[in-house]
Amino acid sequence: MFGIRRRHFITLLGGAAIAWPRLVLAQHARKAVARVGALLFGTPETEPNVGAFRRGLRDLGYVEAQNLVIEYRYAEGKPERLRALAVELVAIKPDVIFALGGDVAPLVRAATSTIPIVMAVSQDPVQTGLVASLARPGGNITGVTFVSSDLAAKRLQFLHEMAPDLARVAVIWNPDHIDPEYRETQIAGKTLGIQIQSLEVRATDDIDAAFQAAISARAQALVPVSSRLMTANRARIIQFSAQRRLLLASGWGPWAREGALFSYGPDLDVITRRAAAYVDKILRGARPDELPVEQPTTFQLVINGKTAKALGLTVPRSLLSIADEVIE
Repeated sequence: MFGIRRRHFITLLGGAAIAWPRLVLAQHARKAVARVGALLFGTPETEPNVGAFRRGLRDLGYVEAQNLVIEYRYAEGKPERLRALAVELVAIKPDVIFALGGDVAPLVRAATSTIPIVMAVSQDPVQTGLVASLARPGGNITGVTFVSSDLAAKRLQFLHEMAPDLARVAVIWNPDHIDPEYRETQIAGKTLGIQIQSLEVRATDDIDAAFQAAISARAQALVPVSSRLMTANRARIIQFSAQRRLLLASGWGPWAREGALFSYGPDLDVITRRAAAYVDKILRGARPDELPVEQPTTFQLVINGKTAKALGLTVPRSLLSIADEVIE
């Protein structure tokens, strides 16, 4: 069985041990007033991770209206506005720009090659071409990613432990959102003898057809690959799974708290607060091309006991004992 470490912390990837002392020496006292740009898909009020980012800055000594100004530009959920907003944000020349989302960061990077960018993305930044490598990103962008390559396999194993007779699992995912989870789920399915069905969804209008395909294939469980599209349709996916009595396993905690059987993945607030730490390092003089991109190394297992009971499942003690949260 895969092991889990329950405390939430982030460690730097390979190469950081060499680069870090030099970066620390290079840092200096920050400016009297830091100007941070922030490009958002939604708004400062609707983006769930903005609060964690601001708290992270506050914990590092930045107080808005005193020594910190955050210049927001936000698309209010309209992706066609992001490119122009990125250009507008670059034009005001902030000290550093925070880009929240894998659909946001590329547009900021396209708008500037000189202003440092700190990203927080749920995609693979190497596969998407944002950075040259995680250990040495190069260019003017660095930050954090929510992606970890072994998550999908562990999630599928937990499903198998909860339902040993599980034979058919549908994965609902957006192929335009580049990360390794669907591929890793396929590999894990072969190991466990579980058939994996692909439900490709590129827009909300595709979801009903995906649901029908899952029904036709007699799927017993449903695994959404985390992305903005999946998050926007979370309530709908949870409702469908409950109606069809599908075991729903997701990557982020809010899914389980809202009705999924369980979630296994990183604590998004913890990772977003790490993005604030990157902003602080850059404001103190660190170069983004020498700050390794961070990945999560510890994860939350959240089990919804009510959902398990409704499905007639008995959650194994082995999983209950390592769960970070059990909802009764």
